[in-house]
Parts: sequence; structure tokens; C-alpha cells
Amino acid sequence: MVAPETARAGPGPTRAVPSEPGGLLDVLSVAAVVLDAHGRIALWSPQAQDLFGWSAQEALGRHAAELLVADEYVDLVLELFAKVMAGGGAWAGVFPVRHKDGSTRLVEFRNMRLQDEHGAVYALGIACDEAVVRGVERDLALSVPLVAQSPIGLAVLDTELRYVLVNPTLERINGLPAGKHLGRTPGEALPFLDTAAIEAAMRQVLDTGVPLLDQYGIGRTPADPHREHAWSGSYYRLEDPRGRVIGVALMVVDVTDSYRAAREAAEARRHLDLIARASVTVGTTLNLERTGRELADLVVADLADIASVDVLDSVLEGDVAAAPGLRAGQARFVALAVSASYTTAAVRAADTVGERTTYPAERLVTRCVTTGRPVLVSHITGTDLARIARDGTAADLLAREGTHSYLAVPLIARGQVLGALGLLRTRNPLPFGDDDVTLAGELATRAALAIDNARWYQHAADTALTLQHHLLPHPPPQAPGLQIAYRYQPAAAASGIGGDWFDAIPQPGNGTALVVGDVMGHGVHAAATMGQLRTATRTLADLGLDPARVLRHLDHITAELDGTMATCVYATWDPHRSRCRVALAGHPPPAVIQSGRAPALVDLPVGVPLGTGGLAGADFESTVLDLRPGDRLVLYTDGLVETRADILDDRLDLLLGLLADPGLPPEATCDRLLAAMRHRDADDDVALVIAQVRPHPPTTGPRPY
Repeated sequence: MVAPETARAGPGPTRAVPSEPGGLLDVLSVAAVVLDAHGRIALWSPQAQDLFGWSAQEALGRHAAELLVADEYVDLVLELFAKVMAGGGAWAGVFPVRHKDGSTRLVEFRNMRLQDEHGAVYALGIACDEAVVRGVERDLALSVPLVAQSPIGLAVLDTELRYVLVNPTLERINGLPAGKHLGRTPGEALPFLDTAAIEAAMRQVLDTGVPLLDQYGIGRTPADPHREHAWSGSYYRLEDPRGRVIGVALMVVDVTDSYRAAREAAEARRHLDLIARASVTVGTTLNLERTGRELADLVVADLADIASVDVLDSVLEGDVAAAPGLRAGQARFVALAVSASYTTAAVRAADTVGERTTYPAERLVTRCVTTGRPVLVSHITGTDLARIARDGTAADLLAREGTHSYLAVPLIARGQVLGALGLLRTRNPLPFGDDDVTLAGELATRAALAIDNARWYQHAADTALTLQHHLLPHPPPQAPGLQIAYRYQPAAAASGIGGDWFDAIPQPGNGTALVVGDVMGHGVHAAATMGQLRTATRTLADLGLDPARVLRHLDHITAELDGTMATCVYATWDPHRSRCRVALAGHPPPAVIQSGRAPALVDLPVGVPLGTGGLAGADFESTVLDLRPGDRLVLYTDGLVETRADILDDRLDLLLGLLADPGLPPEATCDRLLAAMRHRDADDDVALVIAQVRPHPPTTGPRPY
């Protein structure tokens, strides 16, 4: 039979059930010997043979003192034996015993008297090797105080994961006395922790025998209910000397300080990484809307679940004195960007990108730009939502999506408040804190500079484009004997807006001068230079000069404009002779489409750009073209045919191929050329003029001024 074991179904009364024996007695190897009243050996256990060396056949019936005791100790042994048999009580002690091999060994004895049913008495001797007993005692003397005094939390649980031992340190860590642990599972004793993971780890160790080391957990206990702690737990399977699994040992160390230090270091690295990425990903262009979108996309990756970027309308309008424009206690914003880290309906609560909205002073974002300071609402209430959302519907939407924390930081560049970065947390359970305010402020400062650069650049680009459009001819110029179509298309990037221009200028005798030019450079300076050259060209055209002479004059004029250079194609049309004279100043050659012939580039001297002062004797030459009704002359700037990726000859071939349909009207031909040859991201502007000879030339009359 197996010895009974205490079993528990939970805290409370226990019951005894059979179980396997423990292994301590096997470690001690306790020997049992029974002597009759005369001191002869009556019973002899196998352990006695292991301890003394004599077999049962050799020992039974012999006097124990004679077999096991040295001569000098026989009298003492007989005296002790007589005392025990007389009822003088048990005797215990360590005594030297003679082994069968002749050696003497120290053995620890416990001797007591036994009596059978007939009144006969016997002596029972229980014996262990003294060295083994001392070893067990040392182990106990070491382990018990070690467990009790250890600064590490220690526990032993049985195979049913019920506590059987808890040391004082673990009591302090868990905030529960040992009595609240013993007989209970972790789930029963510690319901305030993630005990499912703890018990799963223990079962794994019990099943496999492989220890689990440094398993980290986070939580709060009654020992310190207001502060989150971190622990490192290690699990070991316990076995008795025979290898039987008897439970699991748990070692727990409070690592809160190191955990917090590691978390703070990780947060610092994350902050530095986010700032470094901001330097690379925010402000990659001088496009205002894209810069705002880059900022919003960056912060939702690590800092917020939803982000919005709004700038003050007065800032976009360039009214520095009015910005922040809050004298009336309100602010008018333009939404630049909205972004979310996941698909959520909460983005509909934000203002639509591009929309202009005026908010009163009670709005938190208004307070942010008014004071130029962050506004933090760590834990949002219903009242707060009314001051965050644009209206009641948006507030309800944010509430349904679980919005619980809000942060707004001002966008400040060069001492001026430009707008605000708004951040919301919905899925992230942590509220915004002081560290988040610092990080968001750093990101906002960097982004504000990019936004400020973009808005000033956009303002300069808009000014250049407005100036350029103002200087170009309106409405579309028409001339006697010609049907003229034209297009001007600025560059996709604001930096490409420059000095391309075109014109159709009346001349004496119903003639017309056609001009397409390109001032080298971009921006307001190029546009202003273009205006000067266009005015000079119109003045010279009125003199009826040959194209080559006009270009010579323009070359001298351009050379005086602070190093400016330009290219130009200048053509004059004589409707009476159906003749065109063309000259180039470093400009792409015009294309001609004549009846019965394939489109071709006009073969004429390229000349040098305007502003080179003749370049060591270089001159301009005019070429004569005879054109019949229906023939076309196509003038353009290099923005139509030159790209960074394509070979120029291939692009010119493409141009001629697109001109091969003579039945397509000039206006439609302009659209066809731009659609086929202009990329969406073209980095240069383009001017295009198509002049088609009318079927019936007009008669001579006064000049149409």
C-alpha cells in the first residue's frame, strides 16, 4: 500500500488519500533491528545489511553486542540495553559500530522497548549512518533560514499548483500573509494578477522538467495598489531522490526599478528615432499640403492613433500682423492633413482637408494657438469632447470610437504661431503624459519650420505665377491670315515656375510677329525678366525689323539685365506673300507641317542665347519659309521636349509623330501635345504656340492695333 497523502480541493478542510511514498527515508536508509530480552538478534532488515554488512542469515540469533560492538564498549552497551529493557525509557545517540569488513563506523541510534501480546519484551533499534544524518541536518539548517531570510520571493507549489510554502519576502511582494496562500492556487490567491500566464508556465515546467527563467510580469498587488510593479519569475520542477515529480518551485524578484529604467531608455530611444525620422520624412518638398500630411503620418506611427494638422487661415494669406488672428477671441483654421494609425470612423470627426473653419475661444485648439502653449487632457470627459470635436455629432463619434486622451501642440516657427498639431488616443490605452508633450512639441517645432518654408515658398511661387500670367497676352492673340492656338502650363513643382512666354504682335502691313521665349531660371526674378523682354520684343516688333536684327537688339538688352540669359524663337508672318521669316537664339527649332509632307523640324542656325553679347562674333540668321493655306508652324519651349530620363532626339521624334494628323484643329493639337508629352511631375514650365495659315488671306488694310 501507499502511504496516505493530504489532498485539497481548495482552501478549507483536507482529506487523506493514498499516494506514493516520499524519498527522505530512502535518503537516510533507516535500518531496523529487533533484539529479544537476552540481546540476541530476532529481526534484521535489508537496510541493516546495507549499514552493517551482515546478511540476515549471518546476524539472526547472534548477540548484537558480540556481533557489532568492540570489546571496550560491550559493558556500556549491556548497561544501556538493560536500562531500556527495564522500562527506563528510550535511548538515542551516536555509537561506534563494527562493520563486517572490520572497520568501525559511527551510527546514530534510536532504541526503545517493545512488548508483544504475551507480555514478552524486545528492544527495537533504528539506525542510520551518522554522516548521512549530519548531511541532512546541514541541508535543513541551510535551506530553512535561507528560504526564510532570502531577499528573493520563494514559493513551493504541489503538482496541483497549490501553495505549500511561501517565504516572508513573497508575502511582502504579494501583500498577502502565507496563510492566504497555502492550499490555494495562484488564481485563487492572486486574482488581481495575470495568473493564467503564471499557471500555464508552471504546468509547462511540470510537464517538461525544463526550467523557465526570467519570465516578466507587470501588475499591481495589495502591497502597493497605486503603483505598477514589474517582476521577474523563474520556475523549476521539484523531484524527490527517486525522480518522482513533487511540485514546482517559484523564485520572484521585484525588478520595478530596472524595468522602469529600461522602459525609460526604450522610450528615449523611440523618441530619438521618431525625431530622426522626422528630419528625413517631414518637409521633403516645399509643398504645404504634403508637409502637413507627412507630419500627420509620422506621429500616428508611434505617438497617437489619430492626428490632425491645422494652420491659421491668416498665415496662409500672408497676413503676418493678423496671425494668430485671434483679437475677436476666435481662430479661423485650414485643415492641412488628417491621418490615423488604423481604419477608424473617428477621422470623420476631424475637419475635411482643405476646409476653412472658424472656432471660438472655448475650443481647445483655439486656446493652443492663442497661448502658444500645449493643451493636454490626459483623461477626456464628455465636457472635454465638446471642446475638442467640431460639433455634437463629431463628439458622439469620438466617444463611440473610444477617444480617451487629447493633446494639442502649437506649430511655431520664427516666433510666429502657424497652427496646431492635434493628437488623439483611442486604441492605445495609455493617456498622454508629460513625455508625450515634450516629444510632440519637438516634432511640431521641426515640422513648423518646414511648413513655414513651404508656405513662404508657395507664396513666392504664387506671386511668380500671377505675375507671369499677368504678363502673358489675353485673350488668345489672333492675326490676319493666321489661326493661332496657344497654351501655357506651369511646372508641377512650384520651383519650376519661371520665365517662359509667348506673344503674337501685330506689325505694319497686316504682318504678325510670333515669339516664344524662355528666361533661364525660376521664380519672381525670371518672371519679371520675362516681362521686360516681352515689352522690349513688342517695341522692336513694331519697327518691322528682320528677325535676326530683333534678336541682336534683344541680346544687347538681355546682357544688361544682371547676367540674365534667355532663349527665343522669333518669326514674322507676311500674309501677302504667304512667307515666314524665322530666327533662333539658342532655342529649340520650330516644327513645320506643310501640305503633302511629313512634319519636320525647320533646319536653321540655332544661334546663341540672348544675353551672351554675341559670344565672340556669333550672330543670328534668318531663314525664309513659304507657307500655303493649311500649313502650320509650331513654336515651343524646351519644357515640352526635354526631360531628365529621355533622350532629346526621341522626344523630338515623338513631337513630330503627334503632329502628323493635319485634320486635327490647332486647339485640339495643343491639348494632344501636352497630354502626350507632359508628365504630371514635370519640373519645368512650357509655352506652346501653333499658327495655321488661313485658306483666304486678308486684303491689305490698316494695322490692327
